Amino acid sequence: MVCKYSIFFDNLCCLSHQNNRKSGDALGFSLLIRFFGLPLHAFSRPHDGKRVDGMNNDAKSPTFGSRSDIVEGLRDGIPIALGYFAVSFSLGIIAKKAGLTAALGFVSSFFTRASAGEYGVYTLVAVNAAYVEVVAMSLVANLRYMLMSAALSQKMAPGISWWHRILMACCITDEVFGISVAHKGFTPPAYTYAAALVSTLCWASGCAVGIMAGGMLPAPIVSALSVALYGMFLAIIMPPARDDRNVRYAVGASFALSGVCAVAPVVGDWSAGTRTIVLTVLISAVAAWLKPIKFDEDGES
Repeated sequence: MVCKYSIFFDNLCCLSHQNNRKSGDALGFSLLIRFFGLPLHAFSRPHDGKRVDGMNNDAKSPTFGSRSDIVEGLRDGIPIALGYFAVSFSLGIIAKKAGLTAALGFVSSFFTRASAGEYGVYTLVAVNAAYVEVVAMSLVANLRYMLMSAALSQKMAPGISWWHRILMACCITDEVFGISVAHKGFTPPAYTYAAALVSTLCWASGCAVGIMAGGMLPAPIVSALSVALYGMFLAIIMPPARDDRNVRYAVGASFALSGVCAVAPVVGDWSAGTRTIVLTVLISAVAAWLKPIKFDEDGES
C-alpha cells in the first residue's frame, strides 16, 4: 500500500511542481508519516476470537454502522475540524517556507494529519535534509499511532472485515481516536469515517490557506493559533476523567510523570515522542492490570 500511494504522489509531484524537488519530497514523506503509524488492529482478533477474512458487503452490515452513526460522527467531528483549521493554518506558513504550493500542501495534509510529523518534515525539507533523517524523524514522531490502532481494536464489533479495520487505522488522529474510543458501545466504522472526513478536510484546507497567507500574520497571532490543538485535546480527555476515577488517576499520572521524565537525567535526553510512547505503554499497562475494563455482549463497559 505504501508503494502504491508513493508512486501516485511521486507522479503528482512531477506533474504539478516538476522544478521544485523539495515540495515533492515533502509530499512523499508526509504520506509515509501516516503509514508509519502501522494499523495493528487490522491484524488483531475481534472480540469473539475469530479472524474475519475478505471484504463483505459492509455497507449493508450492522458492523458498518447506520445513517445515524454518520450524522453523529459529523457532529462530533465539526468541533475538531474547527480546531484543526486554526492549527493547520500556522503549519501552512511553515510549509510555504519549505517551498510547497497550496495544492501540494492540501494533498500532503489530507493524507497525513499529523501536526508534529508534518512540522518535522517541512522543517527538514526546508534545510535539504537527507531522506534517512526525514524517515527516522517521522517514525519516532508517529509511533503513537501503533498504540492507538491497537487500542481501537478493542472497540470494534465482532465480524468487522479487515478492510474496515485498515481504513479505520488510517483515519486515526489524536482527536479522532479520542472520540472513537469514547464512543458508547462498539465503535462503528461509519462513525470514525464521518468524523475523520470533516476534520481532515478542514485540516488540509487550513494548511492550504496558511500557505497562501504566507507570513502576513504577526507572530503572536500564529503562536496563539497553535495553542488551540492542546486545548481541544484537553476537552476530549477531561469529561471521561471527571466521570471515571480510574481514568482520572491515569491522566494525573501521565501529567506528573511526563513532567518528571522531561527533566530526568537520562530519560530527559530522549525525544518527546519516545518519552510519550514509553509512558503511554507503562501507564496504560498498569491501569489495565489494576483496573481492567469488562465489556458485555453489546460492548457496554
